[in-house]
Amino acid sequence: MGGASARLLKLFEGHRLTPAQRRIAHCMVRRAADAPFLSSVELAELAGVSQPSVTRFAVALGFDGYPALRRHLRDVPETGAEQAGEHGAGHGAGGGAAPGNEYQQAVLSEIDNLRELAALLADPAPVERAGRLLAASPALPVLGLRAASAQARGFAYFAAKVHPDVRLLDEGGSMLADRIDAAVRAGASALLCFALPRHPRETVAALDHARGAGLRVVTVADSVLAPVAHPADVLLPAAVGTGLAFDTACAPMLLARVLLEAMCDGLPDAQARLEDFDARAAERGLFVE
Repeated sequence: MGGASARLLKLFEGHRLTPAQRRIAHCMVRRAADAPFLSSVELAELAGVSQPSVTRFAVALGFDGYPALRRHLRDVPETGAEQAGEHGAGHGAGGGAAPGNEYQQAVLSEIDNLRELAALLADPAPVERAGRLLAASPALPVLGLRAASAQARGFAYFAAKVHPDVRLLDEGGSMLADRIDAAVRAGASALLCFALPRHPRETVAALDHARGAGLRVVTVADSVLAPVAHPADVLLPAAVGTGLAFDTACAPMLLARVLLEAMCDGLPDAQARLEDFDARAAERGLFVE
């Protein structure tokens, strides 16, 4: 993660922010290089909130108002690496000029997201903890609606090879709460959620229902400031790319595989299940060798 983005996240840590305030914070992190120079009106437009919401956000962080917050951001000096990295001096180890092609820029942005993920995984404890929670759940509901459905479906596909009861929840509607309740009756103790922008209201409601039913929630989200964030959850952040018309989610997809590995480590018979699947697949001729 860039130094400016990291400093912003550090500034926001420990503050209980409303959903609107989390949108503002998320917007500032994504526009970290520009944040100290945005007016309150500009920031409100970028975040899709009202200008008074920006003022209340600054006060919630302990400042007298938004001008004081902006002065604080301007007064923090940049390091040389940040100036080069965040103002376009170069990309990668070679430090050459950044390509002007928008497709290349989107790829480079995703590479930055993967580097950020690698840095977060330097402390494996949160992922290992999440893996243990998922492995210990006799039934495992995996939630992912709209843009997050692909990540949920991919995780559920592989998880079903090692976990005895994986339940994919990739459709909203009035039956979603019923399916969560059915998982609880089957012994579920945890729920895995993939939450990516734009965040559906149904995802927020489903997580509230799951917590109310006594489930521990593990969430893979695009940011610790995502509107689905809850203090009681295990939240694993992985940034999405925003350089194209539709967000790209390489980092969340890779994090899902890492989490799957951590879950396998908590399932004593995971390897035996995989070997059994391979044997049956060979008998049935499932794959072209």
